[in-house]
Amino acid sequence: MAESNTLSGALPPAELTQTAELTQTSELTQIAELTRPVRPESIYHMPVISGSVPSFTSTTSATNGKIKDYDMAEGDERGLSHTDSRYARMNRTLFLFAVTAAVSSINYGWIIGSINIPALVIEECAGGPMTWTNGFPSCIPMSSTLWGLVVGLTPLGAWAGSLLSGVAADRFGRKRMLMYNNAFFVAGALLACLTTSIVQLAVGRFVSGIGCGVAANVVSTYCSEMSTVRSRGFLGGFQQLMILLGVFLSQVVSIGLSKAPLWRVLFSISAAVAIVQTLLLFLIPESPKFLTSAGRLDEARASLQRIRGDMDISLELDDLLTTVESGRQNEHIPQPTMWQVLTGKTEIDLRHLVFCALFLMLSQQWSGAKGVMFYSTEILSDRFHLTADEVKEIPTIAQLLTLGIGGIGAVAVIIGMNILDKVGRRSVLIVSSFATSVCAALIVVGSALDIGPMVATAMYLFNLVFQAGAGFIPYLCASEMLPYYALGSISGLATSINCLTLFIVSFIFPILDKSLKAYLFVPFIVTNFITCLFGVFLMPEAKGKSVLEVVDEYKGPIRFVAGPFVRRKTPSSPITFSSPKVLD
Repeated sequence: MAESNTLSGALPPAELTQTAELTQTSELTQIAELTRPVRPESIYHMPVISGSVPSFTSTTSATNGKIKDYDMAEGDERGLSHTDSRYARMNRTLFLFAVTAAVSSINYGWIIGSINIPALVIEECAGGPMTWTNGFPSCIPMSSTLWGLVVGLTPLGAWAGSLLSGVAADRFGRKRMLMYNNAFFVAGALLACLTTSIVQLAVGRFVSGIGCGVAANVVSTYCSEMSTVRSRGFLGGFQQLMILLGVFLSQVVSIGLSKAPLWRVLFSISAAVAIVQTLLLFLIPESPKFLTSAGRLDEARASLQRIRGDMDISLELDDLLTTVESGRQNEHIPQPTMWQVLTGKTEIDLRHLVFCALFLMLSQQWSGAKGVMFYSTEILSDRFHLTADEVKEIPTIAQLLTLGIGGIGAVAVIIGMNILDKVGRRSVLIVSSFATSVCAALIVVGSALDIGPMVATAMYLFNLVFQAGAGFIPYLCASEMLPYYALGSISGLATSINCLTLFIVSFIFPILDKSLKAYLFVPFIVTNFITCLFGVFLMPEAKGKSVLEVVDEYKGPIRFVAGPFVRRKTPSSPITFSSPKVLD
């Protein structure tokens, strides 16, 4: 007791807290923590480097993890501000770099959206009997089953691309990987626009899909590694926004390029976009985190300084170095396998959080939203009873309505990105999925009563409420819920589940349309309501919490963690992830 009292009088409260936390960690972690210098700026105020400059407060336990507004300081002799770059707001340079990288996401959206409006012209020769011009047919007639397979091969290719992209991006870098990936976009576009058979069109869609899968992983990685605490929320939903923008743009252009043989030009535009982006990528820097991990420290500093402008990057660069060095020191420690993480055989049982991350990626695709994105023109043409002659009069009412559906999706993501940090992930998911289920029911009612305008309105609302929450939340949650040692393997598995589910939905959607007709959206009433129940009873809330706090609160087996019959859990002692252990 005497020794304890002596310590109490000698150490500041923050260091006492740190000393107490050490008793909860492993021996290796205790040594690392005891030898790690405590930065005064993480407890009190950022020290002034030179001159009489106003200081600013960092994020600490005293501020409950919330970021306060920092005062911009005067520049020193190098012209650098003393404001900590780690808490910088989104600036113009960061935004432009993110947009340049996200051109791949726009291309992704273009590829999945461009097939929608000209679908009837291509698969059913709705523009007139098939004719040949310069060796190319005006259409590629096929059954609805084969058409579903051709459309579904894009997400199947995306699954293949997602499996390859992680290792390749770590080897070549994020920027160079985006450059190399554009070869898939060019090759796929050329195969599709020059197609003379079903097989060639299918292969073109699959190759383009590989590019989509690589883009989905690498763009999100690049943007997250450039972001700061303040810009992370915006950049987290940025990729989904750019994909939907690509869908919308493809549908705008499709109105004028849906007739034969102009649909071929529509497919070729993806190649032009890829070539332009390849040139633009020479103007942006490589990810500072990748450069640091590759040992190219001078380049990493230059890249980070270019992204942050005139802000002081010293502490942010130090954090990067610490993170990379910590990873290298733990390389000799056996990392848990995916199976060990899935079965809870790690020191911290992550089964509930892993289940949630996987379920969210599954639920995103079983919602039926991609069915609307791929097949809305055919659905609305049927619900409005358009004749063969009316289908030839492009643009039809179905095509114009499809255009609006694409546009409203992009608006919805912007709305969702602005309310997510205010309301919370769980609440937004519950409301979004429940409203999506209701809209699916309205589509069924309108179809059964043969009221075309009601169906169209319900489809607009369906896409609006889904994209405002359930559409992009799954992309954010894995990184907010899982520690780094489990994130890579589980994210890869989640992406695979997402892409394979999308392939299945894309393939069976036209088959369901032919068999269920007016009741096409009945299965999606059920799937979206299941997602709503998941949100009510199982979904963790990560709003305003670190990964440490989320894991501490929701670790353990799969169980109800929310709802009226669940008692609120008292947080346990602090935990760390510095050296994951595998249990026997």
